[in-house]
Amino acid sequence: MNSNRRIPLSRPSITDEEVALATDAARNGWGPHCYDYLDRFEAAFAAHIGVKYAIATSSCTGALHMGLAALGVGEGDEIILADTNWVASVAPVLHLGARPVLVDIQPDSWCIDPVAVRAAITPRTRAIIAVHLYGNLCDMDALLALGREFDIPVIEDAAEAIGSMYGGSRAGALGVFGAFSFHGSKTITTGEGGMFVTDEQALYDKVLSLSNHGRVKGQTRQFWPDMLGFKYKMSNLQAAFGCAQLRRVESLISRKLEIMQRYREAFADVSGITMNPELPGTRIGAWMPTVVVAEHIPLSADELLHRFKQANIDARPFFAPLSTLTWMPPGPTGSHAQSVYERAVNLPSFHDMTDHDIDRVVAVVREALQHAGA
Repeated sequence: MNSNRRIPLSRPSITDEEVALATDAARNGWGPHCYDYLDRFEAAFAAHIGVKYAIATSSCTGALHMGLAALGVGEGDEIILADTNWVASVAPVLHLGARPVLVDIQPDSWCIDPVAVRAAITPRTRAIIAVHLYGNLCDMDALLALGREFDIPVIEDAAEAIGSMYGGSRAGALGVFGAFSFHGSKTITTGEGGMFVTDEQALYDKVLSLSNHGRVKGQTRQFWPDMLGFKYKMSNLQAAFGCAQLRRVESLISRKLEIMQRYREAFADVSGITMNPELPGTRIGAWMPTVVVAEHIPLSADELLHRFKQANIDARPFFAPLSTLTWMPPGPTGSHAQSVYERAVNLPSFHDMTDHDIDRVVAVVREALQHAGA
């Protein structure tokens, strides 16, 4: 074995089952069967998450866009979300003409701070987006309590949270709606794709219409859009792939948890770094193991990433605060969001990682800390 072969950050786990179902969809999933795998995938995913309704989409971004649109979000509205997020969480807000209100994160969970949310609520606040960053979990009890107090819907961006559990519920099943991603880097994949989930029938019906160019279910007039909609549908081919992945979802989640635990054990005697938190009553899906270097140690994320590159390992930078993007509406940068960004690095965690791969990753972190005098 090449001891210095490149270690990728992520790579999907593909078996003969995915190939078989995708092949069947390619050969037979046309005409009257063009939605067969879509229907199966949506029903199976709704059952897995524990919700009544699911709509397969072309991306998690599309699911968020349609869900916000169905809630009536538009010009003059304010949407509160964390400063630490990937752009996909804020893009739909801007596309709808609403104003994103970026608040700081909690330094332990790296997710949106409910105290900061409360301070940011105004009469124009239309929704709160809780993003379960890297599979970590937001404080949903506190956020849902705020939602009830101010009559504001709480939305879950669970793009990275397949396998995450909050109490007895799966991430994505707690808010007014949830959105998931099946990008090739995610725990389960359809190559590209996403899912909108909800327990609210009226919201489901509206999003279903929006997802199909505004054509309302039950409309007998062919090719007649009752409203201006979107084209965010998933293909039957992708859904076939998703059906196969979903059959293996528990083993795929288990492997993520195993890799995270392997990292935790390897760093157990290392001071000066922390990893993804798992608060009481929760289970993180462990999508993206991350190390955060303590503030007192002179080791930046940039330096650590440079060392990984030299070791032929594909680590990844933590998300930069959205407020630092030059084209975002001006606003303050969260102090915790900026601080964690400067000290955090995402580690490889693909399904087929070997213990040797993990050892190489761990060695880079240990050597960097030692060089920094930690």
